[in-house]
Amino acid sequence: MRTETGIDPVLRDFQPSGLVDVDIGELATIQEGIVNDAQLVTLGLSRKAIQRRVESARLQRIHRGVYAVGHRALSPRARSRAAVMACGPGALLSHRSAAVLWGLMRCSQTRSEVTVPGDRARRIPGVQTRVSGRLAPQDRTVCEGIACTSVPLTLLNVAAVENRRRLERACDEAEVQRRFDLAAIEELLGRSRGCRGADRLRSVLEEHAIGTTLTRSVLEERMLELCRASGVPPPLVNEPVMGGSGRWHDVDFLWKEQRVIIETEGGAFHSTRRAVERDRRREADLVRMGCRVLRVTWSQIEHEPENVVLMLRAALPG
Repeated sequence: MRTETGIDPVLRDFQPSGLVDVDIGELATIQEGIVNDAQLVTLGLSRKAIQRRVESARLQRIHRGVYAVGHRALSPRARSRAAVMACGPGALLSHRSAAVLWGLMRCSQTRSEVTVPGDRARRIPGVQTRVSGRLAPQDRTVCEGIACTSVPLTLLNVAAVENRRRLERACDEAEVQRRFDLAAIEELLGRSRGCRGADRLRSVLEEHAIGTTLTRSVLEERMLELCRASGVPPPLVNEPVMGGSGRWHDVDFLWKEQRVIIETEGGAFHSTRRAVERDRRREADLVRMGCRVLRVTWSQIEHEPENVVLMLRAALPG
């Protein structure tokens, strides 16, 4: 496989032993079990030899010219690598697939999303291909050994295919991981006028406090949605607060000015006697610092959201 620079970056650093099957196994180990035609030819196999290995199931065809070595039980990351290989030179894992690779979001989508340069992409079963004629050198990078879009372009692509809240979470995660580069994002937006998702990403940059709403559960996400829908001031999420003992505690939601804390309770995690005692000690420590600690359960959010909103408004006057 040749890249835009003409050299396969994996083979550039690969030291072949001269034993073809050993080398194929070593290369597959580096690439989550995936190899492609060009790599196999470079290692010394002819086209006929590749075909014989396919017929004997030593190579399992995943896409045209892309194979798994010995079996088809591939990890999601291996399938992403195979998709990028199948799309040819210059292809980049992108959109939700790139966001998952970077660790910016979770996604149940089974098809890998790949962006290719130019204005036309061939259709590949199991791969969602997109084309772009605007890719700049800074939009390209490698994550976990897979060619993919940079974090700024990944966030712009997420803005194009996901709702605002999912984009906020991806931005929050990028900030927590110290991958959020505001200058690079603004440079990208400056040359992406008219691109789908650009307005949504700009809006998030202008209105959202990046890094402050990274929820850790579905329950916390539902609670944050309820806060926003009720029109109360936005809380800080999973924020460290020092208790009266001097010990720091991560609280689910904090209104700093009002010193109000909301803790959500999902059930099993808080249901044992030891867990209840731990929560009460933690709550007492926070109260010693002048905080008011309120608790909200899944059942309340699911069945009595109006009562939760009334409690919030009473606890947060003005």
